[in-house]
Amino acid sequence: MKIGFIGLGNMGGPMAANLAAAGHEVTGFDPIAPYPEGVTPVKSGRDAARGQEIVITMLPDGPILRAVAAEIVPVMAAGAVLLDCSTVDVESARAVAAEAEAAGLLPLDAPVSGGTGGAKGGTLTFMVGGPEAGFARARPLFEIMGQKAVHCGPAGNGQAAKICNNMILGATMIATCEAFALADKLGLDRQAMFDVVSTSSGYSWTMNAYCPAPGVGPESPADNGYQPGFAAELMLKDLRLAQQAAEAVDADTPMGQAARDLYDRFVESEDGRGRDFSAMLPRFEARGRG
Repeated sequence: MKIGFIGLGNMGGPMAANLAAAGHEVTGFDPIAPYPEGVTPVKSGRDAARGQEIVITMLPDGPILRAVAAEIVPVMAAGAVLLDCSTVDVESARAVAAEAEAAGLLPLDAPVSGGTGGAKGGTLTFMVGGPEAGFARARPLFEIMGQKAVHCGPAGNGQAAKICNNMILGATMIATCEAFALADKLGLDRQAMFDVVSTSSGYSWTMNAYCPAPGVGPESPADNGYQPGFAAELMLKDLRLAQQAAEAVDADTPMGQAARDLYDRFVESEDGRGRDFSAMLPRFEARGRG
């Protein structure tokens, strides 16, 4: 396929590289990030989007997505797929989809789970909102960039799935870190804690696959000084989006709100910025009950 890719940072760059390595013709634009091997650079988003069968965006937030969409939608070919893989607010995703549909495009919001490792390894999970026809067109690309793509319904539902998933993830990581810190103070060995919880009712992805305790369980960022696989500030972004959505639809999400508040404190007032979101464990280790 002829693909335009806008946003070649830590996530977009490896995704674009994987598409190029699979034999697709990828034209890319990013104002700052380096261009990955196999991607043809151009000077603007409009140049990247013009004449392509599919245009993929991986952008920081909703306002930037809206601005890029306003730039590229008018030059995209009728019937092309606009595939946004950014994590943004549901309202922005639906507004961009409406703009694209009015121009005769097939818009998909397809945020991802799997972090930079998943982007490099082609093992991402895509949560996709938008028309079935667009999903079918993009499926071969999902299979290159990821290991799973789930069609979640109409426009905006991909973003809804992402923020609900990550609200669970943030709250679960906090509970996992709290439990390890409590186990330490009760004199329970961390390996014993892991061996029990990982095969009992406390089983979770944050314990079994991404354990926040160094030297316990499969290798994770905790074993690399909490250098981020998924940065705490990105978790904070997703938790803020979840609370924004909850407020918009009058949903009661006290655990999500508490997780947002804790990560806000960790990132904005403590030492969480630039660290993995699992670095909540040393935070709790150093604190008492007060």
